[in-house]
Amino acid sequence: MRKRIINKIPSQSIDAEKKWLDIDRLAVVEVSSEDKRFPIESALLPGHVSGWRASEPGVQIIRLIFDNPQRLRHIRLCFEETVVERTQEYILRWSPDGGQSYREIVRQQWNFSPAGATCEDEDYQAELPAVTILELIINPDITEKNAFASIKALRVA
Repeated sequence: MRKRIINKIPSQSIDAEKKWLDIDRLAVVEVSSEDKRFPIESALLPGHVSGWRASEPGVQIIRLIFDNPQRLRHIRLCFEETVVERTQEYILRWSPDGGQSYREIVRQQWNFSPAGATCEDEDYQAELPAVTILELIINPDITEKNAFASIKALRVA
């Protein structure tokens, strides 16, 4: 019998942040609103911990418009709510043609509860060949219209 003993942990340390695209260099970011204390770069760039928050309640849009089409294989979303109980819905979609058409990646609802579920972390593996626009639409509370949208982290690779 031929066999090998393998190490479960890779011998090389992999820095997870190195694989994320440098949005600052590769795209223009559009947001429907922004709280000056929680700018969008706090959710998009490594090293920031505060995340983004809307300046007004209701449905909000975050749009990454790439200078050149990008091949995306991994999208990470991290939402956090520690104060208000609410049901959030978001839609993540992409365009291959500069916004002429969109293809939905995921539509999902999540129930936040300060006494229990305060974080939603989602990692999507995808094979998106030529993304010109990546769009995240957040409805912060499907039952109320006065909740503020926020996202702790949005990363793409």
